[in-house]
Parts: sequence; structure tokens; C-alpha cells
Amino acid sequence: MSQTLELTQDLLRRPSITPADAGCQGVMAARLSAAGFAVESLRFGVVENLWAHRGGDGPVFCFAGHTDVVPTGPAGNWASEPFTPVIREGVLFGRGAADMKSGLAAMVTAAEEFTHAHPNHRGRIAFLITADEEGPSVDGTKAVVRLLRERGQRIDWCLVGEPSSETVLGDVVKIGRRGSLSGRLTVHGVQGHIAYPQLAENPVHTLAPALAELTRRLWDQGDAHFQPTSFQVSDLNAGTGAPNVIPGELKARFNLRYGPVQTVEGLKDTVEEILNRHRVRHSLEWYVSGEPFYTPPGKLSQAVADAVEAETGKPPRMTTGGGTSDGRFIAPMGAEVVELGVIGESIHKVNECVRVADIDALHRMYVSVLRNLLA
Repeated sequence: MSQTLELTQDLLRRPSITPADAGCQGVMAARLSAAGFAVESLRFGVVENLWAHRGGDGPVFCFAGHTDVVPTGPAGNWASEPFTPVIREGVLFGRGAADMKSGLAAMVTAAEEFTHAHPNHRGRIAFLITADEEGPSVDGTKAVVRLLRERGQRIDWCLVGEPSSETVLGDVVKIGRRGSLSGRLTVHGVQGHIAYPQLAENPVHTLAPALAELTRRLWDQGDAHFQPTSFQVSDLNAGTGAPNVIPGELKARFNLRYGPVQTVEGLKDTVEEILNRHRVRHSLEWYVSGEPFYTPPGKLSQAVADAVEAETGKPPRMTTGGGTSDGRFIAPMGAEVVELGVIGESIHKVNECVRVADIDALHRMYVSVLRNLLA
């Protein structure tokens, strides 16, 4: 059994359901400290974070990731206990196997191997690990980045170990992410008897034309690196539960995923204009969970592409698709941010899993990235 697989299994045994860390960072900290890293535990609120670094002057390369996982759902739906790692036919099962404890293990063992071979490497290697990626993402990476900025510390290159691959390891590398803007909408009506609609104001009927326009709208064409903006409703509810009552209020939640061709203020203005034009009496709260970011071709993306091709024989496809990641907090520091991890098909699902062979291959890719940049 490889050290990377062994460490992955150790982390999987720890039920670190967000925002709990369950000792995962302690395991990582002990190994990094033994490898010559200065390790610092940073707690914000109830969230544990880890910041570690090794080396001297020069560019700062940072591994970033999270120890927290999503809830398992009913354990009886799993083929084996969610927090008991089990290998069946070359596949390791357990909550967090793909998202992203195998990635964390590969980071640690890659740093161990590289620093053993290159004790006087150029630049600095760092780790930024949080237990608040699957949760509100307020007291995790975002808070650590704020502290680093206050201290005048920087990150030049950041490799996030999120499960970026689609069908085979290394087929996809993320070089950016779309922004995410969410709205919490309340439509105000007048409750009344369903047989006397002239005495009421149905918020469902009021919203319907505006909602149809919002969902049909072509927001933009995207650009060379980003998909077109998308508008999606995630929740919609109204009614008192009685079949003969016109509701007095409707509540909805929606999300816009957008690229740099849009701005937050521009998107807000467009939504408000459509609602007002359709005379929708409403209240609207906005939440920005991340601005879009993009890493243009450079030393980091080339180092990662070369590492993937050396391992698989094929160059990766560079994309900005998918959801958000904690890279959105690190990119504004001026860092180049790239995401490379295992296959993400099973993440957040019952029987989450990762191929054992991919765990060791990811370790080798990470070692190659370090060599390409800092040897």
C-alpha cells in the first residue's frame, strides 16, 4: 500500500462533516511539520484552518483544499459504512474519497517526496487548508486570505485539489470559474378567497410573466473562456396549504452564474428592471458567493499541463466550467489559480469513490508540478 493511499484512508476514517475537521488537519500538520514546514493553526469562529509554509525567497506555490465533507445521507443507502474506507475491485469508497481527501493526501505526500529530494528548493511551498468549503465559506479560505493580506504575505501560484477530472484522471484542468450571484426574492400580494380574485392579488400570477422573461433571456454569449451566463430558479413556494386561499406572498431563490463579460451591478439592474417593468411588488436580497476568475496561460498552467501529459500521455483540456471553488478567494490576491484533482463523477453522492490507481497517479502529477516550478 502506498503512503498516499494509506493517508487517504486515515483521513476518510475521520467524520469531518462541515464545518467539523475531526482531526484531519492535525494529521496533515504533523506530517508537514516533520517535512520542515512551519505550521500554523488558524481558527475563525468554529472553523479550523491550516496554513503551512516551507522555503525562502522567491515565488510562493500553494496547495489549497478542504477537509470538510458534505453529510452522507442515510447510511443504509451506502454499500459500506461512509466513514469506513473500503476497497472493492480497485476502487476506494468513502465520504470524501473524491472530494477531496485523496487530493489532500496526494498533496502532502508529494510535498514530502519533493522536499526530501530537493531540500533547498527555490521559492516557497505553502498549504492553505480549511474545513469551511462545503459550508458558508466565510470563516475558511476567505478569512485566511484576509489575514495573509494583513500580514503582507502573498501567493503567486495556487493548485487547488478539487476533483476536476471528468472521465479519466487529468483529462480536465480548471483554469478559472464563473462568478455566482444569488437572489432571495419575496413577491408581495394580497391574500384572499380564491372565489373572489378581484379582492386579492395573487403573487404567483404577478411573477409569472417576469419569471418567464428571466428564464428565457439570453444574457450574453460568454467569451472565449467562459460559458454564457445562466439563470436558474432553485426554490419557489407560495400558498397556505388550503386549496381555496389565494396566497399573500411568494418566496423564490435563484442564481446567476456569469463570466467577466458581466458585472454584479449590471446583473442586479437587469433583474430589477424586468421585475419593475412587470409591476412585481417585491423585496430582493442579493448574495455574491464569488466573482469570476481566469488564469491565462503562464508558468503554473504550463507546469500542470506538462505534469498531466507526462503521466497520461495526453494534454489536459483547460476549462472554466462547473461550479465555484475556494480558488475564487485566492485569485484576487494576484495568484494564478489552477484546479487539478481526481474524477468528480461521484462527489456528494451515495457511495462516493475514487480509483486507487488515480490516487497514486495524482501524487506523481503533483510531484511533477513541484519539480517543474521549484526544482
